[in-house]
Amino acid sequence: MCEVLIVDDDFMVARAHQRIVQQLPGFQVVGVAHSGEQSLELIDMLAPQLVLLDMYLPDMTGLEVIRRARSEGVDVDFLVLSAAREAEMVTAALQGGIVSYLLKPFKISELTSRLAAYAERRELLSQPGTLSQADLDQALGSAGGAASGRVADLPKGLSKETGALIERVLREATPDIAASECGDSLGMSRVVARKYLEYFVGNGQASVSLRYGQTGRPQRRYAWIAG
Repeated sequence: MCEVLIVDDDFMVARAHQRIVQQLPGFQVVGVAHSGEQSLELIDMLAPQLVLLDMYLPDMTGLEVIRRARSEGVDVDFLVLSAAREAEMVTAALQGGIVSYLLKPFKISELTSRLAAYAERRELLSQPGTLSQADLDQALGSAGGAASGRVADLPKGLSKETGALIERVLREATPDIAASECGDSLGMSRVVARKYLEYFVGNGQASVSLRYGQTGRPQRRYAWIAG
């Protein structure tokens, strides 16, 4: 379980981000802060693994939050969610070691893709032993971590990050899941979710079965079968 701290001075935005994170398997929101000082206090008190950080805070910038956390030797990752587009600020954030930078406004699917990629990277780097070049390329891929190697060759129009996210939900579905349920859990349309689910079926990594409801119209149910 990845524990997440959300930092945004806009209460409604922070609440929206909290809802998105809470719906993702493997993530848990442990706190919400609305200022730089409050975020630093909660980082020290709650020790989250990941901070979703806005750059524009009432008492300091997100850069100052990152700098102070780093100077105190805190082991935490930062994923920036901000409207700040200044090259100097983005450069400084990257130099501060952030895992990703997502410009506001963004789609829910864009944030969930970044979080899925981050989860993949954490899982990869938590494994004992040495890393290969392929492992390093995956860990240092775009969006703060590449998608699963199993979805590295998705057809045109399908992204690796979203594919990894769909795969994660599919793996955890008990016993199976419909495209509408998968889409709802990730904040995307049923049509988009079904494209990825059908890809996994066609690739032999998932199975599909028909379930008849009260309306008589069959519902396609998907289950993960790959190792």
